Amino acid sequence: MKALIGVAVSVFALPAFAQEAQPLWEAGVAAFGVSTPAYPGSSDRSSRVLPLPFLLYRGEVLRADQGGVGARLFRSERVEFDIGFSGALPADSDDVAARAGMPDLNTLFEFGPRVKILLANPTPTSRLRLELPLRAVMEIEGGVRRQGTTFEPKLSYEMRGADPRWGYDFSAAAVFGDKRISRYFYEVAPQYATAGRPAYQADAGLLLTRLGVSATYKFNQDVRVFGFVREESYRGAANEDSPLMKKRSGASVGLGFTWTLGRSATLAKSAQ
Repeated sequence: MKALIGVAVSVFALPAFAQEAQPLWEAGVAAFGVSTPAYPGSSDRSSRVLPLPFLLYRGEVLRADQGGVGARLFRSERVEFDIGFSGALPADSDDVAARAGMPDLNTLFEFGPRVKILLANPTPTSRLRLELPLRAVMEIEGGVRRQGTTFEPKLSYEMRGADPRWGYDFSAAAVFGDKRISRYFYEVAPQYATAGRPAYQADAGLLLTRLGVSATYKFNQDVRVFGFVREESYRGAANEDSPLMKKRSGASVGLGFTWTLGRSATLAKSAQ
């Protein structure tokens, strides 16, 4: 899944570690540019520049921070359980040669439970975590329609640099999808078959594997810049033989900044 909205939120702030006091909320404006495959395996790309307001909120239950957007229902020293949210931007089939004449890929919204397990704190300013999110995928276009389920186990290593203004996140993940979301991306129904695009029935299974790195730099208390690079592989994917699978790998890149215009005097009750 592209999950661009989730990516944008996740790099708005430096990673926080135990005993670090942070404001309960921060608000401001941000802008970021992204370039990604139009869908996993596409040879066409989707590039956007998006200005938007942002809100970081670090409540005991409701959260919107570098961990994503969601509701934290349980937290112990090593384990967190929450309901998380993310999304993916649309792709117009008129702009994607392999899908010409087929339905558009509309805005997707994902939500569902996630378990985060702290595996290790190699240093006081680093941590290794395993995330296990299970997400329902909803399509938003003239209403809301269910488009399947994904499971994305991810190993993430977060750290601060020798210069504490720098923060980094290195991750490795695999994304699995049920038959419905696989059909959404890769099935070719008979009415859309052409001489160069035969009919194809998609199967559930592995959608992709992904390596990613993001970095955040804090110029001052209010201004941060961030960037990310992700490399995805579709080799061994359940629908590697789909006529819509045009490439065996794909890269996504993004760059942006945030400007905090206000923050609370009240501090969050607990570090992350």
